[in-house]
Amino acid sequence: MEILPIWHAMFYVKFHLLQTANMKLLLSGEEVLLNMNSEIEKCRSIYDFKNLNKIGEGAYGTVYQAKDLKSGDIVAIKRVRCDVGLEMSTMREIAILKRTKHKNIIALREIAIGQSLNSVFLVMEYCEHDLGSLLDWMKLPFSESDVKCLIYQLLEGVDYLHSNYIVHRDLKASNLLLKDDGTLKISDFGLARTCGKPEPRMTPKVVTIWYRAPELLFESEHITSAIDIWATACVFGELLLHKPLFPGTGEIDQIRLIIDLLGSPNEKIWPDFVNLPVTRSFSFKKQPYNKLKNLFPTMSSNGIKLLNTMFAYDPEKRATAKQCLTSAYFKEQPFPTNPRLMSSYPQTHNKYSGRKDEHNR
Repeated sequence: MEILPIWHAMFYVKFHLLQTANMKLLLSGEEVLLNMNSEIEKCRSIYDFKNLNKIGEGAYGTVYQAKDLKSGDIVAIKRVRCDVGLEMSTMREIAILKRTKHKNIIALREIAIGQSLNSVFLVMEYCEHDLGSLLDWMKLPFSESDVKCLIYQLLEGVDYLHSNYIVHRDLKASNLLLKDDGTLKISDFGLARTCGKPEPRMTPKVVTIWYRAPELLFESEHITSAIDIWATACVFGELLLHKPLFPGTGEIDQIRLIIDLLGSPNEKIWPDFVNLPVTRSFSFKKQPYNKLKNLFPTMSSNGIKLLNTMFAYDPEKRATAKQCLTSAYFKEQPFPTNPRLMSSYPQTHNKYSGRKDEHNR
């Protein structure tokens, strides 16, 4: 695990390191170059905020609902774990959130500090729900119109990220927030990377396993932004079914579930398939049928076509977010719900920590 020395971390926090003129993220996403002549950015004290309640806890920190005592705004505050320094995942998350501005991306409002060098807090906009907890709470599934509304917003956010050379790498229901006005927000950028052409080499051990693309499961060295499209398709199916689409208990079980639904991959539909490490090490049953239509019998042909393009085994043939947004599925009945007309729900939280029933990396 990469740790930034505490003096360096606090320099990072106290300076305008995240503006284009003051910082450069290498395309690999693995290194941050700092301009030592940056202007000092004044961080507010954490005592400018009143803690209201704890709303989540995970590997990278604890999140609280809080009130900004100066503005009166309700915010989410993530206390970053930095016993000896800031983890590089937190550095990346700050860097990416500082350079993104989109209605479907969670907004980092500012950074706050406590009395000690080990007290660093990310002040973010507050969202009342995360989709993972909401799915666990709801007795009935979302309507198809509501699903279209949510997936279209998710695709808009993913398209914005990919257009700005950012791969999220951990899209899942519990990392998608929902505000009371129906706006969906992509959150948790600790595993995100910047990318470019050619695509940088990235580890295949990313993405919560239920949402993990075949190229990750088969240990391809060629990892691209297409992994986010596969994960989005998994969320799509989960919202329709009201349960995870591929709830595997391990990597081999995950592959088995995917083959059971989509059919077996082969060299014809995925030329690189035969040369991948897992393909050479394991034998999987031959399953020639795509069963998406059986699983979603009331879905239109345009909807099935959209899911199939998002679930293409070959990442080179998988639809982009921009292509998905033009799908006829979103232009036919039942039409997507207007976000402001989405049903209201009581506040649900186990956010920023991930669902307890997810099988993590």
